[in-house]
Amino acid sequence: MTTASADPLLDSELSARLARLDTAALSDALDSLRAAPFVLPGIAARTPGSVAFGPAFTLRYRPVEDDGAFHNAANYIDDVPPGSVVVADNGGTGACTNWGSLLTSVALRRGIAGTVVHGAVRDVRETRESGYPLFSTAVTMVSGKNRVVLDRTGVDLDIAGTVVRPGDLVFADDNGALRVPADLVDEVVRRAEAVERTERRIREAAADGIRLDEARARYGYARPWEDEGRDDH
Repeated sequence: MTTASADPLLDSELSARLARLDTAALSDALDSLRAAPFVLPGIAARTPGSVAFGPAFTLRYRPVEDDGAFHNAANYIDDVPPGSVVVADNGGTGACTNWGSLLTSVALRRGIAGTVVHGAVRDVRETRESGYPLFSTAVTMVSGKNRVVLDRTGVDLDIAGTVVRPGDLVFADDNGALRVPADLVDEVVRRAEAVERTERRIREAAADGIRLDEARARYGYARPWEDEGRDDH
C-alpha cells in the first residue's frame, strides 16, 4: 500500500494516527457526529492500494471561450504546498482530462500528498507505476488544453452536494474519498480510532467462535465510537 503522508502541514502525531485509519472508520465517526455531507461522490482510486490525506488545496475549472487563442489547462501545481491534497473540480465531466503524467511528476517532486479530481484524468498507467495517489470520477485520453482553463484556486467547491473548503482534511483510499471539516478533525480521528478498536474486538471474538450477533452486543457495535479509549492490547 502506498500512503502519502500529509507532513508538514499536519503535525507528526496526527499524521501517524491518520496513517493507521481508513475512510470506512472515518465515515462511521462522521456519521456519529451527524456531520454534513462528507463523501465526495463517484471518486475512485486510479492507483489501487494508495492512500492520501492532507489539507485540501482546492481549484475549479471553467470551459474555454472559443477565441482562437491557445489555452493551457492550468498552471498552479508549483503553488501547491507540500503535504496538501489537490482537489480539482471540473463538474464531474469525463469530456476532457484535468490531470496527467506531467502533473504527477511535479507533484511527486514537491511532496504533494495526492490528487482528487471531480472530473477525468489520463496517463493512468504512468501514475500508477509511480505510486502517486490519484483519484477521480472518470478517465479519458482527451486533453484539457483549449477545452478548460483554471477558474480559481482556494475556493469552496461543491462536489455533487459535498462542500470542500480550503484546509478541510481530505482522505482518500480504495473505498473512495471524503472530507473532514477542519474544526472536527481531532474529534473525528478520536472516534474513528474507537471504531477500529471496537471492530477489532468483534472480529477477534468471532474468530474465537462467538456468534457474530453476540460479539456485536458484547463490544458495543451499535455505538462503536464510545469505547472511551480502552485498549485491550
